[in-house]
Amino acid sequence: MTTQNEVNVQYGGTGIPASLALPESGQGPWPAVVVIHEITGLNDDIRRITRRFADSGYVALAPDLFAGLGPMPICIVRTVASYRRGGGRALEVLEAARDLLAQRSDVDSSRIGVAGFCMGGGFALLMGTTTTVGAAATFYGDVPRQVHDLEGICPVIASYGGQDRLFAERGRRLERCLEELGVAHDVEIYDDAGHSFMSQRSGLAGAVGALSPLRARYDESAAEDAWSRMLTFFERHLQPA
Repeated sequence: MTTQNEVNVQYGGTGIPASLALPESGQGPWPAVVVIHEITGLNDDIRRITRRFADSGYVALAPDLFAGLGPMPICIVRTVASYRRGGGRALEVLEAARDLLAQRSDVDSSRIGVAGFCMGGGFALLMGTTTTVGAAATFYGDVPRQVHDLEGICPVIASYGGQDRLFAERGRRLERCLEELGVAHDVEIYDDAGHSFMSQRSGLAGAVGALSPLRARYDESAAEDAWSRMLTFFERHLQPA
């Protein structure tokens, strides 16, 4: 079994809860990835994805960006506001998570990437422009409107759902921006998938998401292809120093 622990990322003198998953086999130091959760927070599904990174040979750390911010609606508002400002608490917590990984003896600090989902996808792009990461993966995340906001970004792999009426166009805009900037990238829009196609939700939340303009639902075909593309991209761009 992959080793998965709940740890704290130190920020501003306090501990921010995070999920840490370690590879079960092989010999480090390993590459690492900061995993950024959706707008639904650090839940069991994000922990599942974090374990899957570990199963693929990465030390993976998913911090809880909402910790200590109050009730969920307030958490979301404050965290999204941090993204809109291009900085603030949420980005600082993510930078602290990246630093925690870099300081571990079982991590190759020259091979750290970031992967974000939904809200986290926008933060993954932000980290790619402001933080020392070798590659960024965004899954159906927000994209800056102006190309200059992406200047200096690391190589990017992006995956969007074509049925997602709100974010599919953001994927197309991202591809245009990265081409203009001459940044290595792989952008795929899966025609039959919607938003959050990596998330294995069930119950009322899953039903509501599928009926919304986002057409949010798990899509195994898109999820598996996007995962495979991401691992290949990371292997190419997260090379030892």
